[in-house]
Amino acid sequence: MGRYALLVAALLLEPAFAQLYPSKPIRLIVPFAAGGGNDNVARLVGRRLGETLGQPVVVDNRPGAGGVLGAELAAKAPPDGYTLFLGGVGSHAINPNLIENLPYDPIRDFAPVELLAQAPLVLVVHPSVPARDVAELVAYARRNPGKLNFASNGNGSSSQLAAVMFESMAGIEMVHVPYKGLSPALTDLLSGQVQLMFSSVVAIVPHVKAGKVRGLATTGAKRLALLPGLPTIAESGFPGYEASSWYGILAPAGTPRDIVTKLNAELSKALEQPEVRNSLLAEGAEPAGGTPEQFAAHIRAEKERLGKIIRDAKIRLQ
Repeated sequence: MGRYALLVAALLLEPAFAQLYPSKPIRLIVPFAAGGGNDNVARLVGRRLGETLGQPVVVDNRPGAGGVLGAELAAKAPPDGYTLFLGGVGSHAINPNLIENLPYDPIRDFAPVELLAQAPLVLVVHPSVPARDVAELVAYARRNPGKLNFASNGNGSSSQLAAVMFESMAGIEMVHVPYKGLSPALTDLLSGQVQLMFSSVVAIVPHVKAGKVRGLATTGAKRLALLPGLPTIAESGFPGYEASSWYGILAPAGTPRDIVTKLNAELSKALEQPEVRNSLLAEGAEPAGGTPEQFAAHIRAEKERLGKIIRDAKIRLQ
């Protein structure tokens, strides 16, 4: 059989293959440990996806190297629709701009399926900071350059990038104090060792409600359902400011188009379910959705946008 005949046969077989898909369990690689926000979302969406596809979606936690280990594993998996990846701003926009010789290409090695959700951060200050809103914080920082310390989850984290963007747009100078994760950063924030932080929503809401920290604004394009009284930073005098984490489902590059389309349709149905939407909102995430092409465009735009922030601020991993 000639090469042309083989190609025609493959094209004819692909739709039939997709119709039979899936015929066995699907693995969903999560590049973080069990129990965190990413893992919770993966299990929630995976359970619903498995119900509609008629095959279980098994979450495979592969933490390590800031998500690099899991992303590499997914990128090198067979492109047959039976390995999926929960990618996000770290794996597809931050790490590619921070890590030299990354063992995967965020664009070339993946087939985007669907953007699941975007999760804004919350700008909070310790009660010792004499600021009740963003304007007062900026005025205080301008009067006291270099005296405000802000915590982050680590160098290159979304919390640091949100702060760096805020510094640039507000024309202020603060001191970055990186931590190895969210927990130690929150500990020092609550004790007043650092004065402010751009924190993930779920982790900080109980402390805001208890009065242990003061919420000033959120970083998304619109107000957060969990904290509807807080304005966005864009509303607070800095139009155009937006800094959100995000995550979505991807497959290895080369996964048949019909399978990607089928997965996208089922994920869209899952995001419409009240249980899924309410659970995402409870995690501080706004359900997203859209086509594979829209997700691909989002990844490219975020990689470029955050790359500029990282280069301009000369952020380096330590």
